[in-house]
Amino acid sequence: MKRTELERRERELKRTAKKVEVLERKSGRAGRTIGQYIDDLAALFRYDAEEIFNTTDDLDILELIERMKEDLPEKQWDTVLKKAVNRTKVKQANRAVEELSTFIGEEAGV
Repeated sequence: MKRTELERRERELKRTAKKVEVLERKSGRAGRTIGQYIDDLAALFRYDAEEIFNTTDDLDILELIERMKEDLPEKQWDTVLKKAVNRTKVKQANRAVEELSTFIGEEAGV
């Protein structure tokens, strides 16, 4: 084989390995982005115009927060909580964020 043919095959192998690596990184991620956590958390809330009712006692919210804590760095947790609560446009948003924040704090101590 000519040297150019060998070099071409080597380049193709490198490209293929790079594509596989990129796909593994994408699929190997925890699976969710910050935006997806915000959407999912906001979808789990039960609320009216005044307040969110299930911030401390819903198991689905608890499970989602546990996954979020595993997947995202700690500095992003508050952002997810605040944006998910703000998406509901309730009047007592601060109280809901505080309840969820203490909920995260209790889990961290366990």
